[in-house]
Amino acid sequence: MGAALKRLRLNACLDQEHAAEAVVCSTAKISRIESGTVSARVGDVRMLLDLYEVEDIDERRLLEKLARDSNKRGWWMDFTAGQPVREILGDFLSLESDATYIRTWQPVLIPGLLQTPEYTRALTDASPDVISEEVADMVVKVRQERRRVFEETGARFAAVIWEPAITGPMPSPAVHRAQLAHLNKMAKQPNMTIQVLPHAEWAAARVSPAFVGLSYARETSPEVIVLDTVANCVILEDRDIMPGYVHAFDTLRSVSLTPRESAAFIRQTMDSITAGNEEP
Repeated sequence: MGAALKRLRLNACLDQEHAAEAVVCSTAKISRIESGTVSARVGDVRMLLDLYEVEDIDERRLLEKLARDSNKRGWWMDFTAGQPVREILGDFLSLESDATYIRTWQPVLIPGLLQTPEYTRALTDASPDVISEEVADMVVKVRQERRRVFEETGARFAAVIWEPAITGPMPSPAVHRAQLAHLNKMAKQPNMTIQVLPHAEWAAARVSPAFVGLSYARETSPEVIVLDTVANCVILEDRDIMPGYVHAFDTLRSVSLTPRESAAFIRQTMDSITAGNEEP
């Protein structure tokens, strides 16, 4: 199906950006569909065939059948809480699930894939975009499912976290200790690298806002950059901007504590959070 869609697109003299615009998704997702890495919804296939001006009824039926037979429901589709996961977020979750190497820089928060449910819930409760308990529960479940899917893929993961995100106040000492303990537990995984950027390295911390970089197959350089917004995220795929983010991440890693030093720093911070500081 993917090969056929690519052939039809090229015959129509269109690029992947045209296809992505037609089905309201990212060009990276179109690339994944054409390479057979991910499946496409029947509705998306119909829109693409219309865009490519494919009129042969038999060919259209065949491709729609292939889409119907091969399509796998995205795991996030089961989490609705009365409202579906936003389209752009669903696109990000699909891209993240396919990634073989994930980089993330976080100056304020613990990266999403490393959060405990209690930490996520605290962030959700403070979010102006969450309007009900049901939605808050959904956000926590989606984030934990993201972690499960990531662990199954075995993708490489590298995170740089600024010191204030480690040492700054959290909802309670218990949540704080549990989150730091989880960070060090995850850091022991062979595919995980977690580094702490010291507070004093403020110049490096300003090299870029928080971002996630996604790489695929043997590509070490990111093909997708994801930026968070208040209510959603922005997906960037312009190849011209990728070297800037690679440079930013390399700069951050070079002045951060080593993974071993980072684990020791996290343990020291965890030990400093005493039970006596617990809220009544």
